[in-house]
Amino acid sequence: MKNIIAVCGLLFFSLSLSAQNDIQFGFELSPAVSWLTTDNNKINSNGPNLGLKLGMIGEYYFRENYSFTTGIGFHFNAGGKLFYDETIDTLSIWTDANIPGDNVYEGGTDFKYSIQFVEIPFGLKLRTREFGYLKYYVEPRMTMGFRTQSKGNILNDAAVDSEEDFDIQSGVNLLNLSWGIGGGVEYTVSSSTAIIGGIAFQSGFTDLTKDKNTLLVSNGRETKEDSKGKFNSIILRLGIMF
Repeated sequence: MKNIIAVCGLLFFSLSLSAQNDIQFGFELSPAVSWLTTDNNKINSNGPNLGLKLGMIGEYYFRENYSFTTGIGFHFNAGGKLFYDETIDTLSIWTDANIPGDNVYEGGTDFKYSIQFVEIPFGLKLRTREFGYLKYYVEPRMTMGFRTQSKGNILNDAAVDSEEDFDIQSGVNLLNLSWGIGGGVEYTVSSSTAIIGGIAFQSGFTDLTKDKNTLLVSNGRETKEDSKGKFNSIILRLGIMF
């Protein structure tokens, strides 16, 4: 992971040294609301996480208002809560997290995921011509997310303190791929500086949860839990370009 960050940082630094008018750089500080969903109707989303995206943006303009975009940044406190339905008798989850007890819980329990990613987006930005000081844009993008930290909380269980964080990296996949689309405005401050404001949606299409050693018991029948957990996020994009 350190090598990925170092290589990307070196790439941006090298480009900035030779930057011309068709290359722009900037920074993003964007609040985000994220949540988890699954393809198992007994495991449901039950609350979002409020997080933050912080990173560097790069735009290469191959025409006046059309550019390829990329960057590197952090997504802090991504994730959300998953609720295991009351129809489940018992479940076993996060067995490698050193949680006190036998890692067996009753149905009706919430499990909160708090994840940090290093993200590398790739997109295409389409802008309008300038109206006064404003340009409007739309930006479809793909994002590679690398999990750097995963914490979990168990809610609604009397035997476990809901405020205690547990290391659940063994239960979260390292790589998360997602697609997204966003739009907004650029407000021109000077000939080389613009402030960005907008909104974006991001949705994962790879399985975020590993389900390692996760077992469900319903009606006396034990099954290995193998649902696909997806990460989704709405981002209020705030940034500045130079």
